Amino acid sequence: MSKRKALGKGLSALIPEAQPLEDRDERFLLCPVDAIEPNPNQPRRDFGEMELNEMAESVRENGVITPLVVTRTERGYQIIAGERRWRAAQRAGLDRVPVVVREATATESLELAIIENIHRKDLNPIEEALAYQRLLEEIGTTQETLGKRLGKDRSTIANLLRLLTLPPLIQKDVIDGRLSMGHARVIAGIKAGSEQMALRDLAIKKGLSVRQLEALAQRRAPRVRSRNKENERALLMRDLGEDLKRRLGTKVELKAQGKRGRIIIHYYSDEELERLLELLP
Repeated sequence: MSKRKALGKGLSALIPEAQPLEDRDERFLLCPVDAIEPNPNQPRRDFGEMELNEMAESVRENGVITPLVVTRTERGYQIIAGERRWRAAQRAGLDRVPVVVREATATESLELAIIENIHRKDLNPIEEALAYQRLLEEIGTTQETLGKRLGKDRSTIANLLRLLTLPPLIQKDVIDGRLSMGHARVIAGIKAGSEQMALRDLAIKKGLSVRQLEALAQRRAPRVRSRNKENERALLMRDLGEDLKRRLGTKVELKAQGKRGRIIIHYYSDEELERLLELLP
């Protein structure tokens, strides 16, 4: 199988889990932490202090269980996947960490880093949008082709890229969690910058839901109302589903039936069920 096809399989293409270590072609190396450098194209920009401290404590107790994926450079090794584990290992005072060495170009490293972060639900919407934008520029492909390579719908990528047209302050609100992707998508549908900021202020001050903000936007700017209300509602439900996936870290389905519907939350082990029950009120 070619390297290009392997990219679309995500982490399983990087570290096959089905075979015993001695039967694999790749070899785990214990690499000096100081010989590893982060990837300057890493799509994730925000590594929370509390999150890193918690992971560092786990690393002190258990070590780094999942190896980093790195590529060789003239200075040593550069991270393809696993920067958070590397940072935690540094904080924990480890001298060496397990790595798997892969040969990859800068563009392939970026693509693999995006796959890992999407898989782990690590990217906020703005980070994800910036990563897609960079890939589109470097690869010179279409949103539809990129979506197929990453296992994403073209519309999902298009909606994320629209967030990059928002003013920097509103993008920062999304990064910091003051506004969800659904809120941001509604605001991005407004052309006037002053009106965008007004809706932003109301959404945050009054704690408006996405549906409430959408209704308000339509009342204040009826000309920007979607011509296809059914399509607009489908986009809204998709955005709400994406927000829930990010918050819960698992597959979530929204099944709308008129004004009613169902939310289906998937779990894949008893441990994951316990984790979800702790998150849900």
